[in-house]
Amino acid sequence: MRNHIRKARTEKHWSQGQVAQKTGVARQTINAIENSRSVPTLELALKLAHAFGKPLEELFQLDDMAHKTVRRESPF
Repeated sequence: MRNHIRKARTEKHWSQGQVAQKTGVARQTINAIENSRSVPTLELALKLAHAFGKPLEELFQLDDMAHKTVRRESPF
């Protein structure tokens, strides 16, 4: 999964600590997400989108390999 958290953060001139405070997590969590060492929970991803005032899809995208493995049709 790719993310644009660092870009969104720098556009707002926020520190990692400020983003962490706004979303209720540790600064190290934001650092790990920005450096693709961690994938946020859905709850945290939604909090980040809300904090930045951006749609979730603008902040997070599946990488090409993961995108190809997602089923497009329901098995039912």
